[in-house]
Amino acid sequence: MVDDSAVLRRLITTVLSGDPEIEVVGTACDGIEAIQRVAELRPDVVTLDVEMPRLDGIGAVEVIHREHPRLPVIMFSTLTERGAAATLQALSNGASDYVAKPTGAGNIGESMAAVRDELVPRIKALVNARRIASSAAPKEVRRRERRLIEVPPQVLVVACSTGGPDALSKVLAGLPPSFPLPVLVAQHMPPVFTAQFAQRLDRVCPLDVREAAEGDRVEVGRALVAPGDFHLRLSRVAGQVRAGLDQGEKESFCRPAADPLFRSAAQVYGPAVLALVLTGMGQDSLLGARAISEAGGQVVVQDEATSVVWGMPGSVATAGLADEVLPLEAIAPRLATLALGPRTTVAR
Repeated sequence: MVDDSAVLRRLITTVLSGDPEIEVVGTACDGIEAIQRVAELRPDVVTLDVEMPRLDGIGAVEVIHREHPRLPVIMFSTLTERGAAATLQALSNGASDYVAKPTGAGNIGESMAAVRDELVPRIKALVNARRIASSAAPKEVRRRERRLIEVPPQVLVVACSTGGPDALSKVLAGLPPSFPLPVLVAQHMPPVFTAQFAQRLDRVCPLDVREAAEGDRVEVGRALVAPGDFHLRLSRVAGQVRAGLDQGEKESFCRPAADPLFRSAAQVYGPAVLALVLTGMGQDSLLGARAISEAGGQVVVQDEATSVVWGMPGSVATAGLADEVLPLEAIAPRLATLALGPRTTVAR
């Protein structure tokens, strides 16, 4: 557990030590000490502050990821523009996920509860994913029956969470400039982060990527990212599909969630939906993928081997709802092919 604040080190250590499945094997107060302690202690997971003296979290995670590429690292970040930018850079440098630091606005009990609710599930999911990946027993995928696709896709909807920023960046960067579908993205992120995330994607992607706003037109050449704390849904107004934002109930403990986006896409486009489920913790997108499948649309998911956590794509694949299960590097070219029009697809 790495943080330059002694108060936070004590708080987080107390919270984590209260879980019988977790042992805090060591702490560090800056990035240089963190690198040394990781080499000495060989932990299963590291929590890493973003802003620290001597060497910050951005630099530390780059070294840790290079020397221990399979070691999960969770960043602690402030919910500010500066904190968001630094955290997204850390994710690009190899961090697996992030959680928000306690704000200090509430009492110590509230801060401890917030850390416990956000951090403990991530630690367990990332460590379990690492153990599964190193075993010879991947989850069984139920094969979807071969079927003839008769309707060309008119939209691509994407779901992602843990590990999603890096995976999505690679997928969108791999699409051709002439990609013929509008793209809508639900990535589990808080406010501030999604605007920064969209800006980063826009710099690497041939599409025009922006954070979605109420009433935005859904059109070819554009990718809209659901803003933090808002669900993104689609509707057809006077013949034009537009984005709508709302703060309805969280789904799968998330807002934005993928399920509302996927369901609304199925309602608006029917069988002309192409859905992609990337790496992520939990089962968000499962219900939405079922709605798309029942409407006759196509569903592609990332495979277990290349996912940071195979929760979201795995839930869709093991439910028999995936037309194709692909490694990350194969997804962009396959989407470009599927977007061209009807063809026979086979679950893989």
